[in-house]
Amino acid sequence: MRSFDVADLHPIDGYKLLTGLVVPRPIGWIGTTAPDGTHNLAPYSFFNAVAATPPTIVVSPLGPPDSPKDTLANIRATGAFTHNVVTDEVVEAMNVTAATLPAHEDEFVHAGLTAVASDLVSAPRVAEAKASFECRLVQIVEVGRPPMPGNVIVGEVVRFHVDESLLDGTRVDPDLLRAVGRMAGMDYVRTHARFSIVRPD
Repeated sequence: MRSFDVADLHPIDGYKLLTGLVVPRPIGWIGTTAPDGTHNLAPYSFFNAVAATPPTIVVSPLGPPDSPKDTLANIRATGAFTHNVVTDEVVEAMNVTAATLPAHEDEFVHAGLTAVASDLVSAPRVAEAKASFECRLVQIVEVGRPPMPGNVIVGEVVRFHVDESLLDGTRVDPDLLRAVGRMAGMDYVRTHARFSIVRPD
């Protein structure tokens, strides 16, 4: 067993250990709209669900708060975003949206995706996604320190959109969803191979 004292690690090495060991991670594919109306779509691997009543998710764009990514800046300005579930069918398009584009360019257009207006929030959804969440901003918490601090965006889910074919009531069939998760580096994982363990009483 090798041990690492974080105080002695270069930030990049700490990042490599964190992203290599906290796996697999769901992908937050976040849609926003800038105050000027420009749509933005970007994937984040620091993402998860954190509460159920109401349904609440977090996504954390890395970077200093004085030069925020478009996602963070747009959510601060509008208080709204969408999460679009990444599956086999859209994983390549998701990767295209990881490119850094000028703020005035639309990642939906760049990736050949269709932006659909949400019902309750101002941010757009990905029409090609099998499921999307409409979210309202709860709070933003700045954590960490340079060079890679995080900005934890807490969002309350106010509406789910789910492909009818995936559902049995409100249960989602994972074989039909075919979700994709994030590993480290350039690697991803599919959720096709699963196993069950009965929980103890």
